[in-house]
Amino acid sequence: MSALAVYRNIYTEEQFQKVYGSAKDLERPPLTLKEKLARSCKCSTHSLHTWLKHRIPIVGWLPRYKLKKWILGDLVAGLTVGIVHIPQGMAFALLTSVAPVYGLYTSFFPVLLYMLLGTGHHVSTGTFAVVSLMTGSIIDEHLFENPVNGNLTSEEQSEVYAQRIGMAAAIAFLMGLIMVIMFVLQLGFLSTYLSEPIIKAFTNAAAFHVTVSQIQNMMGLPLPRPTGSFAIFMTLASVFKAAHMTNVAELVISILCLAVLISIKELNIRFRTKLRTPIPGEIIIVLVATGITFATSLDTRYNVQIVGSIPAGFPAPKLPAWDIIPNVIGDTIAITFVGYAVSVSLAMIYAEKHRYSIDPNQELLAHGISNMISSLFNCFPSSATLATTNILESAGGHTQLAGFFTSSVVLVVLMWVGPLFNHLPKAVLACINVVSLRQMFLQFQELPELWKISKTDFSVWVVTWLAVVTLNVEMGLAVGVVFSMMTIVCRTQRAQCSVLGRAINTEIYRPIEENDKCFEIPGVKILSYNSPIYYGNRDIFKETMSRIIGLTQEKIRRREKALKAMERGMKLSVSVVDTGITNPVYHPEGGNVKLEQDTEIKTLIMDCSGVIFIDIAGARLFIQMCVECQKAGMHLLLAGCNGKVLRTLVSIGIMDHLSEQQVFVTVHDAACYAEQSIDSLTPKSPMVWV
Repeated sequence: MSALAVYRNIYTEEQFQKVYGSAKDLERPPLTLKEKLARSCKCSTHSLHTWLKHRIPIVGWLPRYKLKKWILGDLVAGLTVGIVHIPQGMAFALLTSVAPVYGLYTSFFPVLLYMLLGTGHHVSTGTFAVVSLMTGSIIDEHLFENPVNGNLTSEEQSEVYAQRIGMAAAIAFLMGLIMVIMFVLQLGFLSTYLSEPIIKAFTNAAAFHVTVSQIQNMMGLPLPRPTGSFAIFMTLASVFKAAHMTNVAELVISILCLAVLISIKELNIRFRTKLRTPIPGEIIIVLVATGITFATSLDTRYNVQIVGSIPAGFPAPKLPAWDIIPNVIGDTIAITFVGYAVSVSLAMIYAEKHRYSIDPNQELLAHGISNMISSLFNCFPSSATLATTNILESAGGHTQLAGFFTSSVVLVVLMWVGPLFNHLPKAVLACINVVSLRQMFLQFQELPELWKISKTDFSVWVVTWLAVVTLNVEMGLAVGVVFSMMTIVCRTQRAQCSVLGRAINTEIYRPIEENDKCFEIPGVKILSYNSPIYYGNRDIFKETMSRIIGLTQEKIRRREKALKAMERGMKLSVSVVDTGITNPVYHPEGGNVKLEQDTEIKTLIMDCSGVIFIDIAGARLFIQMCVECQKAGMHLLLAGCNGKVLRTLVSIGIMDHLSEQQVFVTVHDAACYAEQSIDSLTPKSPMVWV
């Protein structure tokens, strides 16, 4: 076993800064306003190229593209994802309560735009079930008087769909605008408030909403979609009441589609190491079902609901309906946070796996502009998608160029192949929706491990899941975020104030209750508080600290009386102990003052290295505790204060009660100083060994 011995001086904060300087001494002087303006207005070829690479990432990675090494992987991955986008886009359009063709538009424009502006090499954008469901819920809530059912003529259905896609496009434009504003304000960090347990519980519970909402389509029941709280239970109740109206043909189609799709999914998972690309079960089902329906006229003979007319080409660009935007601002904010959080989380996961970095704020700009421009072409809100991103990475994609091949596949369908899907049963799209959520349902398998790792995170998961399932999607997400923040507050309030001891023959200090080989220095008590000290936990901090060191108001008063009596020259009876501090106690009946051992603490060291911040209320309480400790006869030393905490304490006035020689750089410095002060009979050099 190797050993290390280092000898140095004991450093207080003042001495350390004199010798080595503070962090501010090493910083450059702040720029003046004129210098800032000159730097921001500076223009050159190099600065322009740097700006373009930063804001339009394709300018940076495309010239460095390794054609022979990456092109095959991007081509295969892009074509595979494009094939999946076709049925998935049409299926998720049903969740958004719009015509299926708009799902194809949303699978084309955002993919191209993200290829230009995004920083995630393996991110696939387009339609996402959760975002589509949230958008559809808003549309159903505001346009509930215009349900889409089989009793309407084709012209009436077209008019209803036009109103619905108008609102969906307005939501997409507003979502993009919010993201761009967040980018300007550099608010990419806000996604961190949606923790991993919240995201997983939210997407899992939203998958239940999606599944339940598709039951009526799989059974051929033309029922309106309930909105608001308890929507799942209201949907199930309405389905049970209308069960006798089930279209047997559509039910049979749904059962067969589910059986085939689930089987293909299992084959893809089991043989994923042997398959170059996964079997495109969705497109196979779409083609087969469309052909059978057209050949047997299921739509006219058995009243099977079909997709209907899918026009070829693209719609003419137009601005969204501005009068709709004020009515959907609140709901759109929730969709924005969900879409951005999922997108950034996926980008970070694959960036870490493949060892490259992403820019969260640039992701805001990429998804914001994608949604704003796409909305001009009748697209509903888009984001990164779980299933297609996983397919893109597993199929061998390397760069964003895979998005070009993906959009090319969708383009072919929009221009020439789209009308062939006119006879596609809607029940097939409903089955595709349900099976696509398989990965979200599998998140239940992670709960036992989450319980072992962190019961607090487990509770966040459960509360978020129950809130989303019971309430609507937006309200459930808000409940999850609030509950998560409450757990953080509770953790800071219930932080432990530990007594530290020194490990034998080391300078390492650990809580005594966790390590029986650490011992306390005689006459010295070292306390460590691993939490901020602020208005929310200051009373708990005071109570815990007072209990550990035995600090009571009665002891403080008794010592103050004794000290006053000593000043008057009264007789003293002193009992001296080796390792204790003697507290004088006044006896009025005898007129004498006796010093008794009320505590063994001569020096109290506060390890502040775990105090990341302290507010005004906490600082004032901290100073109050320092004063009371000194009144009780304890010599107080501070150690390990970070710069911000120390500046706050100094500003409040702690140096009126402490000297600069009582504030040390580390706990070991303070402990060595305390030992030398206590053992005054044996002078030692002011050195510490490490």
